[in-house]
Amino acid sequence: MAKILYGVCGEGSGHSSRAKEIIGHLLEKGHQIKIISYDRGLNNLSHHFEVEEIDGLGFHYDKNEIRLIPTIISNAMKVPKFQSSIEKVLRMADDFKPQIVFSDFEPISCIVANIKKLPLISIDNQHRLTNTKIEYPEKYMLEAEVAKAVTRAMIFNSKACLVISFDRPPVLNNKTFLFPPILRKEVLRAKASEGDFILVYLTSSVKELLDILKRIDKKFKVYGFNEDNEDGNIIFYKASQEGFLKDLASCQGIVANAGFTLISEALYLNKPYLAWPAKNQFEQVYNAYWIEKLGYGKYWDDLDKEKIESFLFNLDRYKENLKKYPKEDNSKIFAKIDELIVQYAD
Repeated sequence: MAKILYGVCGEGSGHSSRAKEIIGHLLEKGHQIKIISYDRGLNNLSHHFEVEEIDGLGFHYDKNEIRLIPTIISNAMKVPKFQSSIEKVLRMADDFKPQIVFSDFEPISCIVANIKKLPLISIDNQHRLTNTKIEYPEKYMLEAEVAKAVTRAMIFNSKACLVISFDRPPVLNNKTFLFPPILRKEVLRAKASEGDFILVYLTSSVKELLDILKRIDKKFKVYGFNEDNEDGNIIFYKASQEGFLKDLASCQGIVANAGFTLISEALYLNKPYLAWPAKNQFEQVYNAYWIEKLGYGKYWDDLDKEKIESFLFNLDRYKENLKKYPKEDNSKIFAKIDELIVQYAD
């Protein structure tokens, strides 16, 4: 059995959601694991495992937009703490003596793997941008190149790159392996049904959207404002994994930004998706573009009443297309992970 250092990006909940499933599989196989994360990743994983806190990079959001200057400033201010976290994890590696390192877009585990000359395995969706041949609107070419540069800087010198994707772009090298999205057990077990409402999920409060929803003849269940309340046709709910999954499984469709994990769960449950990608985050643009291209929903840079009503009008067409979406569990990527541990962990 192997000793594994596992780094998990703490930005958002998607990285920790899939890491939870992988770590559970690794523990079932008898491996020893040291986990490092921060922010939401730390909070989410600490409910299930022992996790060492590190400092990490993040985004500054305001009204569904990443504010570039505040993001750069806040991350620059973290440099001393980031260095301290590297030293902390190096000491951990000296004591634990890992044989292999896994990283879900977490750079400190990557840096430690390179310093200690340990085999590094990358598992994320971000490397679609660099390790596969992607298609996207030409107007986003500059944003795409910036996103690719960031991805290459975050994780480098990996022995293998396990890329998860709901589309199937061709891979560009022989160390990259493409897999379907990693899904929570709760999602895999969920039974889809169809209620009378549209689910809305926002990672930052956008009150302008609420004004639009009030003028549409439809019930909306809204998460992201962290309140339990009701305002006409809009019902607000505080954060709840169980409640949100129940509503995701029973909604008619979803309006949300274009985060990879939520899209993956919605598609698995055959839910049409109106994607409103966060500005200045190219990976969300890419996700949204492919939702529309595959016929599973619609993508807009900005929303208004007519665009949302058009999405509602076409729900049946999206649902018909979603019947062709391939539903797969996590067994393929788990088998590859097991194979890589045998190959690289002495």
